[in-house]
Amino acid sequence: MSLVGSKLTISIVIPCRNERGHIGRMLRDVLQQEGLPPDAEVLVADGNSNDDSREVVREWAAKDQRVVLVDNPEGTTAHGLNRAIARATGDVVLRMDVHTEYAPDYVKSCVTTLIRTGADNVGGPARTKAQGYIQKANALAYHSPFSVGGARFHDASYEGPVDTVAYGCWWRSTLTRLGGFDTELVRNQDDELNLRIIRAGGRIWQDEKIRSWYHPRARLGAIFRQYRQYGYWKVRVIQKHGRPASWRHVVPGVFLLSVVGVAAGAPFSTVAGLGLATLGGSYVGVTLAASAWACRRRNHNIYLPIMPLVFACYHFGYGIGFLEGLMDFVIAPRNARQSASRAKRDRLTR
Repeated sequence: MSLVGSKLTISIVIPCRNERGHIGRMLRDVLQQEGLPPDAEVLVADGNSNDDSREVVREWAAKDQRVVLVDNPEGTTAHGLNRAIARATGDVVLRMDVHTEYAPDYVKSCVTTLIRTGADNVGGPARTKAQGYIQKANALAYHSPFSVGGARFHDASYEGPVDTVAYGCWWRSTLTRLGGFDTELVRNQDDELNLRIIRAGGRIWQDEKIRSWYHPRARLGAIFRQYRQYGYWKVRVIQKHGRPASWRHVVPGVFLLSVVGVAAGAPFSTVAGLGLATLGGSYVGVTLAASAWACRRRNHNIYLPIMPLVFACYHFGYGIGFLEGLMDFVIAPRNARQSASRAKRDRLTR
């Protein structure tokens, strides 16, 4: 299928904040997508960048009328996406992120799959590209069922229905009908939108031919903070919908809560002490086994020393964030000022 000459119009939305070193390369690659129509829109929603990102986007807009700078004064990804979607005029809307590389036929593959499947949202599997020791170890963890709970969108060979996909491609009418992204959520806004699609009777479809490569975090602290935020905001998603999209979303929190519970009782109870030793020993043993499997599977045993720490960043970051979310949203709900402060901090450390 060629997009040039078709009657479909395309809008690409890109959230951006302080991406001076990347946004120019991103726009170049997007504008060189195969078959991108001359009337396509590339809407960059800038969230109050304090570097030269806005100037870079303006320079591209001056050279190519398809590029449009959209102000996002709230600064969050969800606000930026909604502001860009509100400006969009295309029949089809695609989300693309700055820290991702895209195959030359990415847009064409997304639109073709959207039409072919009749799904409400389509995308490709979450592939990775990494450089450096920790980032490459993180990429191994990113594709391991031990860290992501067997989520199908981490399986690069899977095609079929999923509960979420990387980025997304929708009919604009679908986004309008559903009200766009939930602006309360600093993280997990894509998962929450997909949950609404499924609960409304829609379908999310993954096609392995839709190819993109995500650059994962390259520092342990950054991995921990990322998954702490995922866990924290996942509680709000579950609270809003009354159930998780998948039970894998609650496992780290339940495990950590169990550890905290038996640790609190260990000084006073032999049974609790044995329970703590069992839980701790089991986690260490399973983590070592999963680390060895992940490294051998890709023939990358050099990363074995760091893999347990990477897995721990995933599990304990998410679990701690989940318990913090339970406290802030369920047990002792935060007031509006506290929630805004937390959202701002998460936005600045994403």
